[in-house]
Amino acid sequence: MSPALRHLGKDLIVTTLFVTGLASYALADETTLKPDQFANASALYATHCTACHNGDRLGGMGPALLPESLERLRGNSIADVIAHGRPATQMPAFDQTLNTADIAVLADWLRQPLAEMPGWSMADIQQSHEVFVEPATLPDTPQFDGDPLNLFTVVEAGDHHVTILNGDTFEPLDRFPTRFALHGGAKYSPDGRFVYLASRDGWVQMYDLYSLQTVAEIRVGLNTRNVAVSDDGRYVMAGNMLPHNLVLLDARDLTPIRNIPVISKDGKSSRVSAVYTAPPRHSFIIALKDLPEVWEISYADDPRPVYPGFVHNYEANMVEALDVQYGPFPIRRIHLADELDDFFFDQEYRHLIGAARNGRDGQVVNLNVGRKIADIALEGMPHLGSGITFEYQGHQVLATPHLKDPKISVIDMETWKTIKIIDTQGPGFFARSHDNTPYAWVDVFFGPHKDVVHIFDKRTLEIVKTLRPEPGKVAAHVEFDRSGKHALLSIWDDDGAVIVYDAATFEEIKRIPMRKPVGKYNVFNKITYSAGTSH
Repeated sequence: MSPALRHLGKDLIVTTLFVTGLASYALADETTLKPDQFANASALYATHCTACHNGDRLGGMGPALLPESLERLRGNSIADVIAHGRPATQMPAFDQTLNTADIAVLADWLRQPLAEMPGWSMADIQQSHEVFVEPATLPDTPQFDGDPLNLFTVVEAGDHHVTILNGDTFEPLDRFPTRFALHGGAKYSPDGRFVYLASRDGWVQMYDLYSLQTVAEIRVGLNTRNVAVSDDGRYVMAGNMLPHNLVLLDARDLTPIRNIPVISKDGKSSRVSAVYTAPPRHSFIIALKDLPEVWEISYADDPRPVYPGFVHNYEANMVEALDVQYGPFPIRRIHLADELDDFFFDQEYRHLIGAARNGRDGQVVNLNVGRKIADIALEGMPHLGSGITFEYQGHQVLATPHLKDPKISVIDMETWKTIKIIDTQGPGFFARSHDNTPYAWVDVFFGPHKDVVHIFDKRTLEIVKTLRPEPGKVAAHVEFDRSGKHALLSIWDDDGAVIVYDAATFEEIKRIPMRKPVGKYNVFNKITYSAGTSH
């Protein structure tokens, strides 16, 4: 049994256990439940849930049960899980223990927010940290046959596992358990040796791709958005939705270095939408959910070159001009007119392209000068984080699907004008390509045609093929192998699969059964920041 799996039963979650099953904080909004229902739900939680999820709902052997943790379970999903359990997990079914009314009131109670934001201090972070294998004892070379840079990390959400897939043979090398609701975006060390994984429950896991074993684990928060790895391989930065902070870790073994509250100058705090690394700038870029700001945190030993044009006036002018907080890991605040929900970067990391929360506008921010330089027509909620870039008729262009509209926008990255709208059979989620293929693949993630994937020609911006790999099941998230000769697509279903296609002929080569493979991440494409995949 792997160290990570053994660790699932250990209670490193809270420093204080509550002897009652009542939540440790009063609920912020009790109006949806009558007093007797509230009392009944509290008692039900105390009796049936505390042992695994703890009295404060912050998690234990089971995941945290907070609105932030459960936001993806919509409609009757929470009640269904309570009633029927979760396959391949320790969550039992309660339909023979509780009646329908009790299950419904307990599900409603779990959706109630806490009146106070539960804290997760540096002491809590440090206490959760565990190193399973000393990095100094790890082997110097891969312990398997194959190209270590052509591996895929496949996140299987169906039963909270990760499969390491050999990109040469398309055979699994390892399959190991993860924490609850792992975020799809695996991040790699610059040499491609280590992969860092973050769960919505706040856990960050470090895995060695040479020896195929978990190295370390730490809980950085209660609800984590994602992680990023510095381009020099020294640091991992985690961004949290709960609490509102950033946590800086030592990439060698996840030892915590710094806890950074995300607070504006006037004292307002914000959730973190995402953390990115900007390799040419040697900095982390932070997207904020509740503040009209973008943060840039330099991890360079000398941060001055991060801000071109201000180097010669560094001591005299930079604080006023760029609003920089000095000291180790200086925070630069770029003030905007609106909060941005999603980000995209050009390949040079000179420009940040953001989607505004109003779902109509996009804006281009020049990171060198720290201000908006252009607006973009991006109605229909583009999913910029999954956009791609490529050359079209001598111009670098951005192609992005939209979460609400059945279309792909293609935007000239010199004029920032839309040069083409490609109509699709429904709103999409992911676009993917590779430098060695003339084609781009875009899924139709939402609506009645969620089982189709469009392939368009980057030379003509016309759809040349539409695939329906598994009728009735969501087909999504294409990722290419290192060479660009193969495209891997997911069937997002508990009884799902990763399908390997010939990228030139679009013919299916192999189908690998998987438990809802929500994402696949090729080592080489990620560490080289391929224009055809997300960064």
